This record gives sequence, structure tokens and C-alpha cells, in this order.
Amino acid sequence: MGNGIRIPFSFLLILVLFFHSTPQISATGYPINVWPKPTTFSWPEPRITLLSPNFTIFSPSNPYLNQVAKRYRNQFINEHYHPLVDPPVHLTGLPPLRSLDIKVTDASAPLTHGVNESYKLIIHSPYQTQTATISAETVWGALRGLETFSQLIYGNPPRLACELYIHDEPLFPYRGVMLDTSRNFYGVTDLLRLIKAMSMNKLNVLHWHITDSHSFPLVLPSEPELAKKGAYGEEMMYTPEDITKVVEFGMEHGVRIMPEIDMPGHTASWAEAYPDIETCTNMFWWPAGADLFNRLAHEPATGQLNPLTMNTYKVVKNVIKDVVSMFPDSFYHEGANEITPNCWKSNKTIQYFLAKNGTLSQLLEMFVNSTLPYISNQNRTVVYWEEVLLDPNVSVAASVLPQKNVILQTWNNGPNNTKKLVEAGYRVIVSSAEFYYLDCGHGGWAGNDSRYNQPPGTNLGNGGSWCAPFKTWQTIYNYDITCGLNIEEAKLVLGGEVALWSEQADPAVMDPRIWPRALAMAETLWSGNRDSTGMKRYAEATDRLNEWRNRMVTRGIGAEPIQPLWCIRNPGMCNTIQPFKLS
Repeated sequence: MGNGIRIPFSFLLILVLFFHSTPQISATGYPINVWPKPTTFSWPEPRITLLSPNFTIFSPSNPYLNQVAKRYRNQFINEHYHPLVDPPVHLTGLPPLRSLDIKVTDASAPLTHGVNESYKLIIHSPYQTQTATISAETVWGALRGLETFSQLIYGNPPRLACELYIHDEPLFPYRGVMLDTSRNFYGVTDLLRLIKAMSMNKLNVLHWHITDSHSFPLVLPSEPELAKKGAYGEEMMYTPEDITKVVEFGMEHGVRIMPEIDMPGHTASWAEAYPDIETCTNMFWWPAGADLFNRLAHEPATGQLNPLTMNTYKVVKNVIKDVVSMFPDSFYHEGANEITPNCWKSNKTIQYFLAKNGTLSQLLEMFVNSTLPYISNQNRTVVYWEEVLLDPNVSVAASVLPQKNVILQTWNNGPNNTKKLVEAGYRVIVSSAEFYYLDCGHGGWAGNDSRYNQPPGTNLGNGGSWCAPFKTWQTIYNYDITCGLNIEEAKLVLGGEVALWSEQADPAVMDPRIWPRALAMAETLWSGNRDSTGMKRYAEATDRLNEWRNRMVTRGIGAEPIQPLWCIRNPGMCNTIQPFKLS
């Protein structure tokens, strides 16, 4: 613990009781915003004071917290953010704030699912003491508090809100972003920038969809040929050293890294190294004249692991062993989605199995029964996409997926599939494509697509994008991921995750595709999308989001704008209050 000024407990208690008994003031109207909005924010008499140029942070001994404190202290002093609208609060000659004292109850708690991320932040009246305090159960809660503290500082010289009290904790323990790095490659610097932006918004899981049919960029010590032959090139690989860098950067920012190696589908990229364990490789994905259900893949390229080949499991277990050793997180994502029946049916060995009254679902069950226990025995909880249980053509029985070892991630049919999964007793991560898919709305990407060769005036429907339209930040903000669930069912929803699939995305567009729309989910999963009366607060959120998006841009994150600057300078003039009727 640091040796800064100590505040008598009795005084702190009186201060907390005072703030709790005082009507809360909204941060709206004062562009000293915090995003996501804290669960309790009390600022009864808005005042600001200067930050001392010799400002000091005292923190308990912890390698991550000490490093984080140094990083934030530098940001506090040097950021000099100028709000889009000058705050209507003026310096009043208060003494400068000289220090921040961080108190952590359990400094050894690991960054893992369900870790306590709550914190309390008190910035006292500088007339009484020039020390602010952050109190947290864990280092990770203290990190969230430091981010909040950073957003209360602005200007040159730096000044900040004072005489305020914040008590804050997330509604959901899982708040994630999924990035696909197989279809297009993202460099390590891009991943680090994403993690940095996630931390700013109290998002805590990067779901890294590393491999897919298109490329296998991960260098594995036990199976080096997979990346050597399956990556796009030597400069488009992730080495073990790269993984260590990403994982450690995540730890320093309170962001867990959950790897996904999708299998047994989506594995065409394995075939260059191991053609004997694959089916339907190097075949055209949608034969001419075939209907939607007779494709060989949901999209190019074609290839699925063969569950009847013993070498499949030798390679797969080497892959799992290496990935587990590289990624310390307790969650391991195995995919198991979008098994294309005709890809397996094209294989002679599988044709013989089916002729003997075997089924495709039995093939998937063989694969899951061989890999799930192997992963579980390495102290990992396995995450699968929902199809492993819900697909009408190829799926397994619930008895194959023990609830204590399995989490299911839903992306189809909005609240309906969430309901099905929690009714079956599974913990669920919500990534509904209707709300949380960030790649939607940019049209189709298959070449030679005659849908676009239509005369003027033709109704092009969804423009060739299966999940159009574009998911606006308002759409995301207003989604309640426990919609239609009772209290007990809602407890099984761990949280949500926006997803950026990369058929039409790469580092050039990553930032604006993710931000600020992921900000909308970040707030709703942290403190909700409703005010104390139960009303949706998306209208109130607009000005705060404009301001916070701008601040993120100054921090090096290329978030796209949501309104013209004129709207921000003319509050309320860009609103609409017309009743909306469905046609």
C-alpha cells in the first residue's frame, strides 16, 4: 500500500452517506463523460479542480497494477483532451488534486471469468484533502476505476471533476469482441490496438477466431506444417512470441484472450499439410445448378475434418495441446459450427459408414466425444457455437455436452435460440446476428454474382448480404440479451459479444467497423440500457457517445462518427420526436 495521505474512515462514511442521500445528477449536460455509464454516479454540486503536475498514484504491490498505474498517470498528465463542447463548470480556485490512493482487497486474484470488477471512486473536496481514492476487491476492478478516473480529466492544464462519488460494477461478467483473423490477416499491432480500445470501454474478452477454412496463421510447435502450408505467407503468421505479446498486453489491460480453433468444419486450410484428414478439399463450393442445401460449404473454401480417420485425432490433439499451452485463459472455443452435409458425404469412407446406417450426427458425436474430454482434462471450459446442439441436420444430443464443462454461443434467431439454450440448462454467450454482427450490411462478396446484374428499379432486397441491414449503434444499444427469459434463465446468460467476421474487413477498416458500435454493447452489458425509471436511455446516450467517440479518436482509435459536429454543438436540434409506425 502506498504512503499517501490517509482519510479517517468516519469521514469517508459520512461522505458516502451524503452522496447516497443526495439526488444523483446526470452527466448529460456536462461533457465530462464516463463511458460506459457507471451504475452509481453522484455529483451533487459539479465542481472541477486542477490536477497537480506532481500528481502521484499509490497502489499495492502487483506487477500488472503497478504497470497500469504508471501508464495511466502518464495519460492523466499528458492527454490534454479538449471536449467538443466546453463544460459549463469553471475552475473556482480549489487546491489541486495531488494523489490517487488505490486500495485492493485481493491483489492476487487472477484475471478469469467471473472475477470481481467492481470499484468505488471518491474524489473528495480538495479543501478537505487533495487525495482521491479507488477501492476495489481485485486489481481488475482497480483497473476499471483508473479508466473511469481518466475520463473525468480534460484540458490543459489537466483538470477534473471533484466532489463526486462513483460505485460501479458490471451487469454481465462476459463482455466481448470477436475478431476473425483467418479470412483476412491482422497484424499484432492491430490486435493490440483493439485490446487497448476494449479496455477503455471495460470490455473484457477478445474472442480470437484465429483459424478457418481460408488460412491457418498460427505457428504451433507440434504441428508447424499447418501454418507453413496453411498461412497466406510468412509475413502473415502468429508466432508463439506474438501470442505471448498479445496475451500479456491483454493482461495489462484487463482483457482475456479466448482462442478459437474452429473444427471439425471450417478446416480447408489444414488440407495443404494433412490432405488425408480432410474431406471435399479443393472442390467448388457451390456446384452450378445446386440449390442452397446442396452446397459443399457455406462459403468458399471447402474442407472438413474426417472423424473416421485416426490421424485426425493425432493432429487435433497436438493442436489443442499447443493452443492450451499458449493461451492461459480458462475458456477454449472449439467452434463446431456449420457442418456442411455434402462435404462429408463426398468422402468414400464416410459414404460406407452412412450405407451401414450411420448418420452425420454420429460423426459429429464421435468428434466431440474424442476432443471435449481432452480439452476438459486440461482444465478448460469448452465453448461451442450453438449449432453443435441446435442444427437440424448435424448436431449432438445434450447428453454429449455436459453443462458443467460446456458453454454455448448463440448467433441465430435472436432471443429464440437464447431461450432454447438456457431452457436446456446451458450457460450462454449471446452474439445474435440480428444485433451484434458488425460485418452485416456491406453486400455479398462472392464474385460473378448475378444478383447484382439487374435493371434499374429492381428491388435488390437485402443487397446480397444475408444478415443485412447494417447494425446501427442504436440497434445494438436497445437490444436486451435476456429478452423473454425468466429470472432463473437469465442467470445462465454470461453476457454478449459483438462479432467482426472478416470476409470484407481487414486492418484498414477494423476500427470504424467495430467502433463506436461496440461502445453501445459495452454500456448495455456494464450498466444497462435503461434509466432508474426503466425507460430506455438511448436518447440521453447520444450526446455522451458523440463526446466519447471523439475522445477515443484522440487516443488513436479510428472510430467512425455518428452525427455531424453541428448536432453536438446544437443539443436537441438533430433529434426526432415523431411517432414511429410499422408499415
